[in-house]
Amino acid sequence: MNPLNIIERYYSPQTKVHEIILTHSNMVMEKAVSVASKFPDVDLDFIREASLLHDIGIIFTNAPGIDCHGKYHYLCHGYLGREILEREGLDAHALVCERHTGVGIRKEEIIASNLPLPHRDMVPISLEEKIICYADNFFSKNIAHLKEEKSIEAITKHLGILGQDKVETFLSWHQEFSL
Repeated sequence: MNPLNIIERYYSPQTKVHEIILTHSNMVMEKAVSVASKFPDVDLDFIREASLLHDIGIIFTNAPGIDCHGKYHYLCHGYLGREILEREGLDAHALVCERHTGVGIRKEEIIASNLPLPHRDMVPISLEEKIICYADNFFSKNIAHLKEEKSIEAITKHLGILGQDKVETFLSWHQEFSL
């Protein structure tokens, strides 16, 4: 399986969004592989593939700043990516898509905040999912800052808007993954 072939089924190579998704996903992949290499039982091939595919669902969202002109709220890109990758027969990769947003979103949060998401837990479970989710927090899709790694302070400030529990989850991952 070549993740780039799957990406090019949905993203035309000469578009701004193609450049954004490839650059962002490669940055996430490099960070995730670096973290994962410290754990002997982690599937590095899976980490590489799933990191490249984790944001495949953005194409169906309405995010003009990154050249996405779909009908869905940007927050939906995770479960939309899951649907894409399930159709491709990549069920484990699909779960990374759905579970990678922030540090994950719990069903109770979805319901309480009336988020435009299916009512189910979307929280990383496997070590590979957590590593990719962790790595994703370090990089934005802002074209001017694609290759800039965010500081821990910037990440926790952003996550703090979503709740102190999000910050605590990220910091516990940081402690585990930066050993």
